[in-house]
Amino acid sequence: MTVGMVIVLVLLLMLALLLLRVPVAVSLGVSGALGLAALRGLNHTTLELGANPFSQTATFSLTIIPMFILMGMFAVRAHVADYVFKIADRVLGRFPGGLGIATVAASAGFSAVSGSSIGTAATMARLSVGEMRAAGYPAAMATALVAVAGTLGSMIPPSTFLVLYAILAQVSVGEMLAAGIVPGALSAIAYALWIMFAGWRMQKDGKVVTDADNVHDALTQASDIAREHKEQTPLAKLPWRGLLYVVILFAIVLGGMYSGIFTATESAAFGAIAAVLILFWELRKEGWKGIWQGITGALESTASTTAMVFFIVIGSGILTAFFVAARVPNMITEAVLSWNMSPTVVMLILLLSLVPLGMVLESLSLLVISVPLLLPVAIEFGFDPIWLGILIVKFIEIGMVTPPVGINAFVVAGTTGIRAETVFKGIVPFFIIDLVLIAIFFFIPDIILFLPSLVQH
Repeated sequence: MTVGMVIVLVLLLMLALLLLRVPVAVSLGVSGALGLAALRGLNHTTLELGANPFSQTATFSLTIIPMFILMGMFAVRAHVADYVFKIADRVLGRFPGGLGIATVAASAGFSAVSGSSIGTAATMARLSVGEMRAAGYPAAMATALVAVAGTLGSMIPPSTFLVLYAILAQVSVGEMLAAGIVPGALSAIAYALWIMFAGWRMQKDGKVVTDADNVHDALTQASDIAREHKEQTPLAKLPWRGLLYVVILFAIVLGGMYSGIFTATESAAFGAIAAVLILFWELRKEGWKGIWQGITGALESTASTTAMVFFIVIGSGILTAFFVAARVPNMITEAVLSWNMSPTVVMLILLLSLVPLGMVLESLSLLVISVPLLLPVAIEFGFDPIWLGILIVKFIEIGMVTPPVGINAFVVAGTTGIRAETVFKGIVPFFIIDLVLIAIFFFIPDIILFLPSLVQH
């Protein structure tokens, strides 16, 4: 069996396992192990499988992942997202599409302390979809907005995706996190501008309540009462401490890295300490039992999420070992060099290939597969690996909301009880917005690279 045939069979096996909903780590690991066995034999494969779990995970740089996850879990238990949404809704609700704009703003704010796209989508779906539906937003628009705004958690620091990319690509975690700030902010602004335009158009057309899902009068009436009460609430009585918490955590993480006071790992640890202090303060009225439940719940969620991420790292390490043994990165580099195209066109083609891949691959698996394949080509052509990482994560965001795998869409559907098909229907305008943003980031790399250049080494 030729090397080319082995590569094709391994890729087909991996895709088949992923489509059959086999856990990502198992799909990657099994495919890579069988490929290694076919190329190098069982003895070499056994040695690789024995050494890989330790070599992939016994790395100090990986400690940043559980720290950021823990910080986000403490913030969730401290109701930070609830406070941020209340503030955003009260302040921005007067604009056309105000509820939608508030959802985007709250998602961006919560992303800055959670680092989780799925967690942001689930939290905001619970907080905002009901209000948007009762205020007249079509079900497709409301749910799609939450799903897309949730993807900001993949870009705005402290994003687990950016940290994992930095580790896989062996670039500075601090620079990678800083690189996500401007693209994340511009994405949030673009989504808010679209929803403002859509809200203005709905007002102009006189659409108060959509007939899409036959919203009940009782829900509308309850929403009207809640909104009337909200509008009467003085600004001084809003939970501004939620915004303060976001600023504090963001300042500790990014400020520490910018100033050189902390390393990236140390900033994550201090962020987690600050988050648990916030949790203590917010849950103090619930007594020690409430505080204990908040802490243990956050620790359990952190442990399960961290185990999943590390398991995927191990699986991806096995698959990467197969890619290296089969010389796949070298083959791709040699192939694209023979196309006789400009480096810009080649990179654009390779990056666009992530769109269909994102439709069938889970987000983390797409990240760990694409990095060892695209990074050598980018370096060969002289492109910055941090610039490449932001673009890869942006394409992953598209995959998180596009069928059939779009995990954020399914999370929102499951949280709200609205059909996933309805969520996917509302994705189209945001899909176009994301493609335009990617084009801007691709052709104007300084948008991505300016802040990383300021990070102290």
